[in-house]
Amino acid sequence: MRQDVLQRFFYRTEDSGRFLVTSKRTGVTYFVEPIDSGKPANLWGDLDPATKKMTGNYGNKRRGAVLAEESLITEENGFQNISTFKGSPLGEIDRRDRLHEMNKN
Repeated sequence: MRQDVLQRFFYRTEDSGRFLVTSKRTGVTYFVEPIDSGKPANLWGDLDPATKKMTGNYGNKRRGAVLAEESLITEENGFQNISTFKGSPLGEIDRRDRLHEMNKN
């Protein structure tokens, strides 16, 4: 992986949601980057009693994901075995790690 990408990967993780996991079983490092679907998030705010509309934008300050076009996990940046899926990234990491361990032996 390109060194400049590694430095950018951890910038503002509270906004991007990016993190990595290094397996104690296999030593493989997994980079995780939640992808935002671009749909409006659950809104938090104040209900205006007169208009019955939400005001404020409290729930959208930290999305914890990036838009697909902002993803750093690309082949051009040196990543391999890239995939997207729904569900827990930790469950997928465990599945991949078990496969890696089986193929290693």
